Amino acid sequence: MKKYSFETYVGIFVFIGILCVTFLTVKLGKLELLESDYYTLKARFTSVAGLKPGSSVEMAGVTIGRVDSITIEKKLQVAQVEMKVLKDITLTEDAIASIKTSGLIGDKYIQITPGGSEEVLKSGDRIVETESAIDMEELVRKYIFGKL
Repeated sequence: MKKYSFETYVGIFVFIGILCVTFLTVKLGKLELLESDYYTLKARFTSVAGLKPGSSVEMAGVTIGRVDSITIEKKLQVAQVEMKVLKDITLTEDAIASIKTSGLIGDKYIQITPGGSEEVLKSGDRIVETESAIDMEELVRKYIFGKL
């Protein structure tokens, strides 16, 4: 009888451990299983060099979302970025999405500059005004060869 109670305790302990590992995997992996606190916005850029899925989306220096996916739009031959933004953040149709660099050679992120329009963007809408990343290598090349 004592042997079965010990095995039961071990089984419960292992079950709780598996639940904890699953919870941490979902939270640290930023997976969304049930309800999402985000809505989706899209933006087109001529260049997204250095930007990757999972990069942050910021407004006024505060992280308000993350980049979900980056694809190429074949018809226009531009990069399309799909980002998830917190539901309680409202952006207007004249907002500007810019790709910025944190630090001199740091990670790329998307900086949102809010607009003043009355028209609010809904899930699935596109931010029309965008600014691509500055190519530092191209700037240095132009400076060195005197074309700047």
